[in-house]
Amino acid sequence: MDKNKGSRTNVIGAGEAGVAVTVDMDKDVIHKTNSLFWDTKGNEVLGATALPLYGAFVSEENHRLLGDVSGKKILEIGCGSGQSLLYLGQGQRQPAELWGTDISGNQIGKTRQLLAAHGLSAELICAPMEDQCGLPENYFDIIYSVYAIGWTTDLEGTFARIASYLNKDGVFIFSWSHPIHKCVAAEKDTLVFKKSYFDESWYSVALGEDTLSLTDRKMSTYVNALAKAGFIIEQMVEESDEDLLKAQGDSSDFAKKAQVLPVTFVIKARKL
Repeated sequence: MDKNKGSRTNVIGAGEAGVAVTVDMDKDVIHKTNSLFWDTKGNEVLGATALPLYGAFVSEENHRLLGDVSGKKILEIGCGSGQSLLYLGQGQRQPAELWGTDISGNQIGKTRQLLAAHGLSAELICAPMEDQCGLPENYFDIIYSVYAIGWTTDLEGTFARIASYLNKDGVFIFSWSHPIHKCVAAEKDTLVFKKSYFDESWYSVALGEDTLSLTDRKMSTYVNALAKAGFIIEQMVEESDEDLLKAQGDSSDFAKKAQVLPVTFVIKARKL
């Protein structure tokens, strides 16, 4: 396969995302490309993944990674259009404070509107997760990110910043598309490797009239970056939840794929 071109499995779904073209890792260009994507048609193209789901076939309600959030100061990295913050703010959960960051000003606006419509509020900041953006240090009890961390252009730097925002013993939970899922596609009832698991190069994908830039990191890259930032991993989820698979039905190629390999992973880590 041409190193500079190839097909990639969609970031969330099982279908092909189109032709991927290898690009140089230019932080500013990638931020501009991805913020424009989410400002315009991001939710329409990829949909929104939010709590209680951590991604395809993995839910908070089954795994209880967050635990009791009452009285806790909570930050979401990549808050999107606000559904996860709404989930945490409703009912009997009663966190002390809700905060959120996102690279897209349009998404921040949607979050503010959604929360206001339900009588809730949050401190919201529009900035790349890699940047110094005025968030308080040694302040939060829980920081989480649902299908957003994978967009960072600097994984080690992002994890170091997240560690600086957390109190000692604070919890960091994040999910993303499993790297094995990103390598494998379903073709005529057969799973086929479409790219090398070890290829972490940045690539650009055209989705209709829209473009996004991504990289597929190895699992060890996430684990080592967490360790370097001073985290210890307490739990990792790779398996799909049986009840969610059954609800999807056996006819879906994506569900069939999820029965034999992980499509989502979630890591719960604690700041030492």
